[in-house]
Amino acid sequence: MAPATDSRRNDDVPLAVRWSGRLSLTPRILAVNVFALALLAGGFFYLDSYRTRIVDARLEQSMRELKLLALGLQAAPAARDDALIAAYARQTLDRVRRYGPDGQLVADSFAMAAPRYELVSPESEEWKRHVARFLDKVVDSVVDADRPPDFREPAIDRAEAWPELMLARKTGHPQSMNRYAPDRTFMISAAVALPDGTMLLATENARDITRIVRAERLRLGMVLAVAMLASVLLSLFLARTIVQPLQRLARAAVRVRLGRAREVMVPRLPERRDEIGMLARALSDMSQALRQRIDATDAFAADVSHELKNPIASLRSALDALERVDRPDLRTQLMAIAQDDVRRLDRLVTDIAEASRVDAELSRTRFEPIDLGVLIERMVIAREARGVPRGVRLAFARPRKDLAVVPGDEGRLIRVLDNLIDNAVSFSPEGGLVRIVATVADGQVLVSVEDEGPGVPESEREHIFRRFHSVRPEGEVFGKHSGLGLAIARSIVEGHQGTIAIGDREDAQKGARFVVRLPMAMARDPGIVSE
Repeated sequence: MAPATDSRRNDDVPLAVRWSGRLSLTPRILAVNVFALALLAGGFFYLDSYRTRIVDARLEQSMRELKLLALGLQAAPAARDDALIAAYARQTLDRVRRYGPDGQLVADSFAMAAPRYELVSPESEEWKRHVARFLDKVVDSVVDADRPPDFREPAIDRAEAWPELMLARKTGHPQSMNRYAPDRTFMISAAVALPDGTMLLATENARDITRIVRAERLRLGMVLAVAMLASVLLSLFLARTIVQPLQRLARAAVRVRLGRAREVMVPRLPERRDEIGMLARALSDMSQALRQRIDATDAFAADVSHELKNPIASLRSALDALERVDRPDLRTQLMAIAQDDVRRLDRLVTDIAEASRVDAELSRTRFEPIDLGVLIERMVIAREARGVPRGVRLAFARPRKDLAVVPGDEGRLIRVLDNLIDNAVSFSPEGGLVRIVATVADGQVLVSVEDEGPGVPESEREHIFRRFHSVRPEGEVFGKHSGLGLAIARSIVEGHQGTIAIGDREDAQKGARFVVRLPMAMARDPGIVSE
């Protein structure tokens, strides 16, 4: 049995961040900005190599200085050895020891003069030093720094307790070594073997290296902390200005989709002048247009249902009566009524289908430049060749070629003009005149169709463009028109970004005047040639 789906997951919480391998914009913005700062944090790796270079330089320096001391001891009388060692120790702050050929300690600068520093118990140190050492451990662990061996004073101070001394006596070259003191400072040692078999060992607690590295790390950490704080604040600000408006728009779009509220107002964000503001206003306009389209569709469906009921009811009545009537003349009359209702239904269905697909087809149609002057001239010639009812005359003065050119669909524009000319002819009196004019004004093409009929009252001028609304001349058979012709004409004109209106004739004579305004085609459109 398939598990029941959770409708709340899809509808009630449409904007929740779900585990699907994607994140919302806020953590993405933070991640991008923090990643850039992570590159800056790579400076801690540089500090490790920087410290290594300092230590190496200090080792080289210690070996050179101890070598100079060895040369001095060789050149000076033996009685001055202790004085030279003590002077060197005072100058370099090193502890210098001299071992005999048998490895015994024969001289120590600490025994000659007290060291010029005091030992401090770790328990009495300030908390800052403990924090600094803890940070040293953390940073060394992160950068995977090479840890030197720990420094311990041998219990029995002999030459064999110092590996660098043994290596210097074996190779005959000065040697150096780096160790860690208990307080994580560096102990630099250098060893030299003299020709007489004695050996020199200098040890120095290079605390200044640790202080230099810690100072650099503090500066880098402060810069990184300030940059991180600024980046986070700017990221949150950016996320607030981008994500929150998008979330508001998304929630409104979901409410529109679900249709739980009749009037869902999509925020227009008028204070925003950027792309998000443009998107908000576009979505708001789109939702309003969609709402209007839905209302129009609902009204159209109701009107269609109402208009179809009348001929269907009439047809049903005629067929029911046809079963009960035996007189041939009455059966003929009822059959004529039924056939008329069928034709009316056919006409209604055809016009309804046409009205339903006008908007959809116009949205997919590629407009081409159309010369309305040439188009209307062909239509007038064709109508006159077929014959105009009741001797109505058609008058059209064709404008200059390539003047009244509009972008559009030729078939749809022919439908508009046909409807207007049919309407004018049907209202014209016997032998009346229908005038068709095409001209250009204010960057628009104006097409007017005038008749000499009774005209349209001002109260009805807007209503006649509604679907299934029909005001026909007196004496015309009912049901001959569906009432969709002018509605279809307005839909087509508006689909061409134009307008259609009705008014009185310009010469103040009785009659109606339809005016269609369409935008002119630009000169750069293909197929347009100026004379």
